[in-house]
Amino acid sequence: MTIQQVLLLLLLWMWLQHPCHTEMLFRRTPDLRPKNFGGRMPGNDGKTIHRQKRGWMWNQFFLLEEYTGSDYQYVGKLHSDQDKGDGSLKYILSGDGAGTLFIIDEKTGDIHATRRIDREEKAFYTLRAQAINRRTLRPVEPESEFVIKIHDINDNEPTFPEEIYTASVPEMSVVGTSVVQVTATDADDPSYGNSARVIYSILQGQPYFSVEPETGIIRTALPNMNRENREQYQVVIQAKDMGGQMGGLSGTTTVNITLTDVNDNPPRFPQSTIHLRIPESSPVGTAIGSVKATDADTGKNAEVEYRIIDGDGTDMFDIMTQKDTQEGIITVRKPLDYETRRLYTLKVEAENTHVDPRFYYLGPFKDTTIVKISVEDVDEPPIFSRSSYLFEVHEDIELGTIIGTVMARDPDSASSPIRFSLDRHTDLDRIFNIHSGNGSIYTSKPLDREISQWHNLSVIAAEISNPKDTARVPVYVRILDVNDNAPQFAVFYDTFVCENARAGQV
Repeated sequence: MTIQQVLLLLLLWMWLQHPCHTEMLFRRTPDLRPKNFGGRMPGNDGKTIHRQKRGWMWNQFFLLEEYTGSDYQYVGKLHSDQDKGDGSLKYILSGDGAGTLFIIDEKTGDIHATRRIDREEKAFYTLRAQAINRRTLRPVEPESEFVIKIHDINDNEPTFPEEIYTASVPEMSVVGTSVVQVTATDADDPSYGNSARVIYSILQGQPYFSVEPETGIIRTALPNMNRENREQYQVVIQAKDMGGQMGGLSGTTTVNITLTDVNDNPPRFPQSTIHLRIPESSPVGTAIGSVKATDADTGKNAEVEYRIIDGDGTDMFDIMTQKDTQEGIITVRKPLDYETRRLYTLKVEAENTHVDPRFYYLGPFKDTTIVKISVEDVDEPPIFSRSSYLFEVHEDIELGTIIGTVMARDPDSASSPIRFSLDRHTDLDRIFNIHSGNGSIYTSKPLDREISQWHNLSVIAAEISNPKDTARVPVYVRILDVNDNAPQFAVFYDTFVCENARAGQV
């Protein structure tokens, strides 16, 4: 590198370090119009003098924002090459903020800013400069426009649009799964330095989550994050300008992350064996009880279907799944009889209805339990040996003759003795009677087929130990005919015969 290049770089560095110490120079510039263009002015010799138009060249002014000094901030200097230093020229400033924000010394051309300037409010100001003759008030240079650009300083921290973000990600997600992106904005100038270059970092939430420094995308950082162990996480993200370097300003936001459920847990019965009881008198359709397999998942991932897959009571019981409680309700399918069978065993299975293929390796997503159902004895009424009885007897039997016997038993295991009786509403004339101990029916009045051919009786059987438990059975008695009546003429015949009638005469 040559000496000239080194000096040039040094001058450039000094100018960048002190951008406000610049000077606008008004220099003569060749008039682009034809040489003979101009105003005629008489001279001493009477010749016409051609006056060339003069102009100035200018550079952009730069001013640091947020100046905190006690004096006005110096911006730069306007100077015309027509200025001889005798105070004959007057500098005039117009445009954005002229006279209020920016003032000019009309003699020297020095420009000052009267107050602190915020680049985020206005990044540059466009002004016009003019140099005039104080005596004639005519411009000595054409009016020229220039710009004062406000150089940015890092006076704005990055800000997030939301103080609190809410996001979710499925549990058991692979490392690096995107959760949410947060973006901070910096009001500083992104085209000047690193004041607006934001870098993201995570202050709270490790080692579960990470954030991409350049994009603000939050990702999972641990494998197999289980919602059943922990569902809620609070992550604090910092956005720091100056590329994250020391001295940069920062802002933070909070991200509340919820792990959403996936079907990674099979249903499990809390017990390997479940005992239920039911009275033998329960009608078909009665609910015996319920079984429930617990599933740590939620919603549809916890839905199960119950079924009876084995056992000696598959034909006696049914099971149905109750969707709102996720229980299996066991019901009676056929009538029960304690005296016939007192215990049934069922094998019940619970299986998830929505299985995620990604988690087959955690399966099987079903479980079984043994349900033992005990049938309880109920004090049942006596049972007759027949549903009805028919006895036939001749009408000429003697009083007290046994015409038949009904039989009943107590179906309970205790086998209580039975007492029999006749429903007298079915034997108002008290023609029959029954032996209370053995159920023998006998006559207490004569029978007459010609008066009544049939007698319809109702026999009652009751347990001696519990008279309220009764049973009834119809008994039909048919009276058989015997030849116990002589023939009779339907009418009385009264006839006459002559005394002299011959033998054989009708």
